[in-house]
Amino acid sequence: MKKEIVVIIGGPGTGKTTIIDGLLANGYCCYPEISREVTLQAKKEGIEQLFLEKPLLFSELLLEGRKKQFSNALKEPHNVVFLDRGIPDVLAYMHYIGDSYPAFFDTTCRENKYTKIFILPPWEDIYIADNERYENYEQAKLIYNHLVETYQKYGYNLIEVPKDTVDNRILFILGQIN
Repeated sequence: MKKEIVVIIGGPGTGKTTIIDGLLANGYCCYPEISREVTLQAKKEGIEQLFLEKPLLFSELLLEGRKKQFSNALKEPHNVVFLDRGIPDVLAYMHYIGDSYPAFFDTTCRENKYTKIFILPPWEDIYIADNERYENYEQAKLIYNHLVETYQKYGYNLIEVPKDTVDNRILFILGQIN
Protein backbone atom coordinates (compact mmCIF):
# COMPACT_ATOMS: atom_id res chain seq x y z
CA MET A 1 0.00 0.00 0.00
CA LYS A 2 1.35 3.41 -0.90
CA LYS A 3 1.54 6.24 1.62
CA GLU A 4 -1.70 8.19 1.86
CA ILE A 5 -1.46 11.78 3.08
CA VAL A 6 -5.08 12.78 3.51
CA VAL A 7 -6.29 16.30 4.24
CA ILE A 8 -9.62 17.24 5.76
CA ILE A 9 -10.67 20.75 4.80
CA GLY A 10 -13.73 22.97 5.13
CA GLY A 11 -14.72 26.38 6.31
CA PRO A 12 -14.78 27.21 10.01
CA GLY A 13 -17.19 25.21 12.16
CA THR A 14 -17.78 22.29 9.78
CA GLY A 15 -16.55 19.53 12.11
CA LYS A 16 -12.94 19.04 10.95
CA THR A 17 -11.40 18.91 14.42
CA THR A 18 -14.16 16.62 15.71
CA ILE A 19 -13.48 14.18 12.87
CA ILE A 20 -9.70 14.35 13.43
CA ASP A 21 -10.29 13.69 17.16
CA GLY A 22 -12.49 10.70 16.23
CA LEU A 23 -9.82 9.32 13.89
CA LEU A 24 -7.20 9.76 16.63
CA ALA A 25 -9.45 7.91 19.09
CA ASN A 26 -9.61 5.05 16.55
CA GLY A 27 -5.82 4.81 16.43
CA TYR A 28 -5.15 6.73 13.20
CA CYS A 29 -2.15 9.01 12.80
CA CYS A 30 -3.45 12.58 12.68
CA TYR A 31 -1.88 16.02 12.66
CA PRO A 32 -3.91 18.82 14.26
CA GLU A 33 -4.83 22.21 12.84
CA ILE A 34 -1.98 24.58 13.68
CA SER A 35 -3.65 27.99 13.31
CA ARG A 36 -4.87 28.05 16.92
CA GLU A 37 -1.32 27.26 18.07
CA VAL A 38 0.06 30.14 15.95
CA THR A 39 -2.68 32.48 17.24
CA LEU A 40 -2.07 31.56 20.89
CA GLN A 41 1.70 32.03 20.47
CA ALA A 42 1.10 35.52 19.01
CA LYS A 43 -1.18 36.39 21.96
CA LYS A 44 1.66 35.47 24.32
CA GLU A 45 3.78 37.94 22.33
CA GLY A 46 1.13 40.66 22.70
CA ILE A 47 -0.60 40.44 19.32
CA GLU A 48 -4.30 39.92 20.05
CA GLN A 49 -5.44 38.75 16.57
CA LEU A 50 -2.42 37.95 14.40
CA PHE A 51 -4.56 36.99 11.37
CA LEU A 52 -6.32 40.38 11.47
CA GLU A 53 -3.34 42.53 12.49
CA LYS A 54 -0.55 40.92 10.43
CA PRO A 55 -2.19 38.57 7.92
CA LEU A 56 0.94 37.99 5.82
CA LEU A 57 3.07 37.07 8.85
CA PHE A 58 0.30 34.79 10.14
CA SER A 59 0.04 33.13 6.72
CA GLU A 60 3.82 32.68 6.44
CA LEU A 61 3.87 30.98 9.86
CA LEU A 62 1.00 28.71 8.83
CA LEU A 63 2.62 27.90 5.49
CA GLU A 64 5.87 26.89 7.22
CA GLY A 65 3.99 24.88 9.85
CA ARG A 66 1.89 23.02 7.28
CA LYS A 67 4.92 22.39 5.08
CA LYS A 68 6.65 20.86 8.12
CA GLN A 69 3.55 18.74 8.83
CA PHE A 70 3.63 17.45 5.24
CA SER A 71 7.33 16.60 5.51
CA ASN A 72 6.78 14.85 8.86
CA ALA A 73 3.78 12.93 7.49
CA LEU A 74 5.96 11.51 4.72
CA LYS A 75 8.31 10.09 7.38
CA GLU A 76 5.56 8.50 9.49
CA PRO A 77 5.61 4.70 9.70
CA HIS A 78 1.82 4.70 9.18
CA ASN A 79 0.39 4.07 5.71
CA VAL A 80 -2.29 6.72 6.22
CA VAL A 81 -1.77 10.13 7.81
CA PHE A 82 -4.65 12.59 8.27
CA LEU A 83 -4.11 16.35 8.43
CA ASP A 84 -6.53 18.98 9.71
CA ARG A 85 -6.14 21.48 6.82
CA GLY A 86 -3.44 21.61 4.16
CA ILE A 87 -1.03 24.07 2.59
CA PRO A 88 -3.50 25.46 -0.02
CA ASP A 89 -5.79 26.53 2.87
CA VAL A 90 -3.31 29.36 3.48
CA LEU A 91 -3.80 30.70 -0.06
CA ALA A 92 -7.58 30.25 0.12
CA TYR A 93 -7.71 32.45 3.23
CA MET A 94 -5.43 35.05 1.60
CA HIS A 95 -7.82 35.12 -1.38
CA TYR A 96 -10.74 35.43 1.03
CA ILE A 97 -9.31 38.54 2.70
CA GLY A 98 -8.10 39.93 -0.64
CA ASP A 99 -4.41 39.96 0.27
CA SER A 100 -1.56 39.19 -2.08
CA TYR A 101 1.27 36.85 -1.15
CA PRO A 102 4.79 36.03 -2.35
CA ALA A 103 5.33 33.56 -5.22
CA PHE A 104 6.82 30.96 -2.88
CA PHE A 105 3.33 30.38 -1.41
CA ASP A 106 2.20 29.08 -4.82
CA THR A 107 5.43 27.07 -5.28
CA THR A 108 4.96 25.42 -1.88
CA CYS A 109 1.45 24.28 -2.91
CA ARG A 110 2.77 22.81 -6.15
CA GLU A 111 5.70 21.01 -4.51
CA ASN A 112 3.81 19.36 -1.63
CA LYS A 113 1.01 17.21 -3.05
CA TYR A 114 -1.50 15.36 -0.91
CA THR A 115 -3.08 12.02 -1.84
CA LYS A 116 -6.72 12.81 -1.07
CA ILE A 117 -8.71 15.85 -0.03
CA PHE A 118 -11.98 15.53 1.89
CA ILE A 119 -14.07 18.68 2.14
CA LEU A 120 -16.74 19.36 4.74
CA PRO A 121 -19.52 21.61 3.46
CA PRO A 122 -20.91 24.52 5.48
CA TRP A 123 -23.38 23.18 8.04
CA GLU A 124 -25.29 25.82 9.97
CA ASP A 125 -26.71 23.35 12.53
CA ILE A 126 -23.26 22.59 13.95
CA TYR A 127 -21.61 26.00 13.42
CA ILE A 128 -20.39 27.60 16.67
CA ALA A 129 -18.25 30.73 17.02
CA ASP A 130 -15.52 30.72 19.67
CA ASN A 131 -12.52 32.80 20.81
CA GLU A 132 -10.27 31.82 17.91
CA ARG A 133 -13.06 31.65 15.30
CA TYR A 134 -14.21 35.16 14.52
CA GLU A 135 -16.06 34.44 11.24
CA ASN A 136 -19.83 34.33 11.13
CA TYR A 137 -21.71 31.63 9.22
CA GLU A 138 -22.00 33.72 6.01
CA GLN A 139 -18.24 34.30 6.04
CA ALA A 140 -17.69 30.58 6.65
CA LYS A 141 -19.61 29.87 3.42
CA LEU A 142 -17.41 32.33 1.48
CA ILE A 143 -14.28 30.69 2.89
CA TYR A 144 -15.64 27.30 1.78
CA ASN A 145 -15.97 28.64 -1.78
CA HIS A 146 -12.38 29.92 -1.71
CA LEU A 147 -11.18 26.54 -0.45
CA VAL A 148 -12.93 24.72 -3.31
CA GLU A 149 -11.54 27.15 -5.89
CA THR A 150 -7.97 27.05 -4.50
CA TYR A 151 -7.69 23.27 -4.14
CA GLN A 152 -9.19 22.73 -7.61
CA LYS A 153 -6.64 25.19 -9.02
CA TYR A 154 -3.92 22.82 -7.81
CA GLY A 155 -5.59 19.87 -9.51
CA TYR A 156 -7.22 18.23 -6.52
CA ASN A 157 -10.40 16.21 -6.80
CA LEU A 158 -12.39 17.15 -3.69
CA ILE A 159 -14.42 14.43 -1.98
CA GLU A 160 -17.37 15.97 -0.16
CA VAL A 161 -18.15 14.38 3.19
CA PRO A 162 -21.91 14.09 3.77
CA LYS A 163 -23.55 15.88 6.69
CA ASP A 164 -24.09 13.03 9.13
CA THR A 165 -23.03 11.78 12.56
CA VAL A 166 -19.32 11.98 13.38
CA ASP A 167 -19.04 8.17 13.24
CA ASN A 168 -20.72 8.00 9.84
CA ARG A 169 -18.55 10.81 8.48
CA ILE A 170 -15.44 8.93 9.65
CA LEU A 171 -16.72 5.68 8.08
CA PHE A 172 -17.33 7.56 4.82
CA ILE A 173 -13.77 8.91 4.80
CA LEU A 174 -12.21 5.55 5.67
CA GLY A 175 -14.33 3.86 2.98
CA GLN A 176 -12.84 6.18 0.35
CA ILE A 177 -9.27 5.34 1.37
CA ASN A 178 -9.23 1.54 1.60
